[in-house]
Amino acid sequence: MKIFFHPDFYEEYTRDPAAEPGRMEAIIEEIEEFSDIIACTPASEDDILAAHNHMHIEEVRRLGLYEIAALAAGGAIQAAEVCMDKPSFALIRPPGHHASQTSCWGFCYFNNMAISLLYLRTRSLVDQAFILDFDLHYGDGNINILGKEPWVEILNPESNNRETYLEKVKNSLETTQADIIAVSAGFDNHVNEWGGLLYTADYKTMAQWVRAAAERNGGGCYGILEGGYNHNVLGKNVRAFLEGLQTYP
Repeated sequence: MKIFFHPDFYEEYTRDPAAEPGRMEAIIEEIEEFSDIIACTPASEDDILAAHNHMHIEEVRRLGLYEIAALAAGGAIQAAEVCMDKPSFALIRPPGHHASQTSCWGFCYFNNMAISLLYLRTRSLVDQAFILDFDLHYGDGNINILGKEPWVEILNPESNNRETYLEKVKNSLETTQADIIAVSAGFDNHVNEWGGLLYTADYKTMAQWVRAAAERNGGGCYGILEGGYNHNVLGKNVRAFLEGLQTYP
């Protein structure tokens, strides 16, 4: 599996939990032995403009975060480009699913998911996309940018009951006809995270369902890192997700 990453993501680019030192190290330590890690390249400003306006881009630049946010968006594009051959993962930060066309919050700056899917769409590489966002927090940026697009279906599963939550994911993936399954992969709904709901094995199971849906529809699948802040479990959760993409039933 191809993992898109860059050493610059180790750096503390701002003071928030998504940029905390040790976050990416905890993941790399778990996955590097079985993954093909490839260096990210930045998204072009034109690629970013597909999802955001000039004013928002300039605000991110004013904050001194344009370079790291563009690098993350570029990693998402790279993962999307290769996923039709094999599942892929963008191990990137800052995250992106709270970034809307003209604003952002929640440690996000550019919407990596929207930028990557719009990149595929403008090149006629995707007909129908399904976004599974299993981050604890509702992906309002994904909805803002892509929610009205007829070629995009978005699931933000919500339930305080683990079995109900997983059933929603399973049922949606079993019925989608999308040729790209894209995952906003936030791991902060784990039992030892902020949400306290899911087990590590659940991330593997959901990934297996993602891969099965992609195979059924003759398409591809990829994931993009969003939330996840407990370094003691984050790496194991990401690894479980990646193993699921590789070892679907």
